[in-house]
Amino acid sequence: MSEPLVRIERHGVGGHVAELVLDRPEAMNAVSTAMARALGQATSELAADPTVRAVVVTSSSPKAFCVGADLKERNALTDEELRAQRPVAQAAYRGVLELPVPVVAAVEGYALGGGFEIALSCDLAVCGAAAVVGLPEVSVGVIPGGGGTQLLTRRVGWSRAARMVFTAERYDAEQARQLGVVDEVVAAGAARERAFEIAERIAANSPVGVRNAKAAMREGFDTDLDAGLRIEDRYWAATAFSADRAEGVAAFNQKRKPVWPGR
Repeated sequence: MSEPLVRIERHGVGGHVAELVLDRPEAMNAVSTAMARALGQATSELAADPTVRAVVVTSSSPKAFCVGADLKERNALTDEELRAQRPVAQAAYRGVLELPVPVVAAVEGYALGGGFEIALSCDLAVCGAAAVVGLPEVSVGVIPGGGGTQLLTRRVGWSRAARMVFTAERYDAEQARQLGVVDEVVAAGAARERAFEIAERIAANSPVGVRNAKAAMREGFDTDLDAGLRIEDRYWAATAFSADRAEGVAAFNQKRKPVWPGR
């Protein structure tokens, strides 16, 4: 039986932190059709699991987080096959983007093209100091198609995103942090450990509160302020009358750690 191209591992008490491991190290996690399908299936599984409170995306390769699309496979595809592959790839990237819990990317080595787009689809990104990121698609005659043109622009603004996309330049970890495309740089090899520290901190909070906060922020991001405040109020009500809110207030007054019902 072949090894899985994407693995899910559970960590911590209760297994509330899930690790989504990109696991095609012999190809530095180049995203083939099979790997895209596996990523879509894994994110669907995580999205449906109410016990998951945070996700960390990692790589089994020390050389690369993910180098993007498998261009060797793509070179052999007909136009018809490429069109058929497109929805599989879209489902993979949107699967990461639409996870209902916070997602932290732990980036070591190369995160290029679709690999960088996986990191952009996460809520937070921690980079090892030796990481290299970039969107080189226009240098091979395509454009970022895993959300890069939209997510990068929303994250860092038009001109910074335009330079990265139009020049196809690569950036080291510190340059990426200064541009705002990653959130934190740590020592080479330490990104996974730091990402788990963040994820565990998130997982210690109310699962209802965290999920609803993410939903409110995501839904309100591209609206005007008035519409965004209405979205916030809807999720506030969904949280304020939850069992988690009752437990959180009780635990605060009793000076103890909450035991979250998660509903």
